[in-house]
Amino acid sequence: MNLTFDSAERAFQDEVREFFASGIPDDWRTRVRAGLRLHPTELAAYQRRLADRGWGAPTWPREYGGTGWTPAQQFIFWTEAAAADAPAQFHQGLELIGPIIFTYGTAEQKARYLPGILTLEDWWCQGYSEPGAGSDLAALRTRAERDGDDYVINGQKMWTSYAQVATHVFLLARTSQEAKRQQGISLILADMATPGMRIVPIPTMDEKYHTNELFLDDVRVPVGNLVGEEGKGWGYGKVLLDRERMVTAAVAIFLTQTIRGIRDAATRRRVGGRPLIETPAFAARLAQYEIEVIGLQSMVLRLMDDAARGADSGPRGSMVKLRWSQLTQAGTALWVDALGPEAAHFAALDDDGAMPADMPYAMQGALYARVTSIYGGTSEIQHDIVARRALGL
Repeated sequence: MNLTFDSAERAFQDEVREFFASGIPDDWRTRVRAGLRLHPTELAAYQRRLADRGWGAPTWPREYGGTGWTPAQQFIFWTEAAAADAPAQFHQGLELIGPIIFTYGTAEQKARYLPGILTLEDWWCQGYSEPGAGSDLAALRTRAERDGDDYVINGQKMWTSYAQVATHVFLLARTSQEAKRQQGISLILADMATPGMRIVPIPTMDEKYHTNELFLDDVRVPVGNLVGEEGKGWGYGKVLLDRERMVTAAVAIFLTQTIRGIRDAATRRRVGGRPLIETPAFAARLAQYEIEVIGLQSMVLRLMDDAARGADSGPRGSMVKLRWSQLTQAGTALWVDALGPEAAHFAALDDDGAMPADMPYAMQGALYARVTSIYGGTSEIQHDIVARRALGL
């Protein structure tokens, strides 16, 4: 991949930079700089601003409302967004189920769902994990039984992120019992307002509300909401998980925001009469971290180039996901160290579920980062994939 931008790419970079200089409110930047994730209503507003400009789906083909951008343009866009303290534009409708719908869905499904994903009028959550079926998704027990023109779904999903604000869910359910566990699983789309859906919040130690249990009790879903062929959901689910690792790859670009947070904190804090960032030991730790982030971003570029050429990235998606998890945890821990005693001021939630931007968020970030080596496939699973696909073990 050519890493030297040509004149057209540099002009595109200027256009993107100009947009981010004035296209998002300053209070959003302040909160992102503090390490906060914007409220879902604000993320929806951000998505609509980008969609109005034709930038709503950086990774989608033009025929489905996407940008059709090259990997270089995608990299420029995300790099400039990160540099401007813009929020990461990754939600499950845009980067996970949307591409599955335009690849395997019917014409009716594409017309019904893709426009709402582009504007984030429809917020999607993922119904995959279950009690006893996390990384081992083939063990799932949720059932979808055919009854005339409907499926009747019964089961339980776990760790369903943002189900409390979602309008739709894409879920895996058993539509038949087969000898092989991976067979007989189907991918089904459902409206969260359907009777029989019940959401139970799962408290997490970062004191944010973002994950839930989802109970499905005789939930009736039209057969027309089946994606692709019945019983082929395992294959679609694997493609979706590969997409999830691509999302991780893109999010890795935003680690530069963590680096800036660490630098700001270490510049403010004084140790022995001088800024912490000037002490040799801390400066060496930060330099090493920055080098490792640059190395990961180089891997991201290779992965994006593979995807654009339709090439099999082999185990690199798992390598990026694994390394991103490690660096996210290491970066937030270093941020806490840079803040020192200030990190103990644990920012409490406001009444509306938001977090105040004038409080350090690094401690919440460090606590939440523990989950990055679990979701999207545990680090153990990623190690196994790398061993099998790269080392032939």
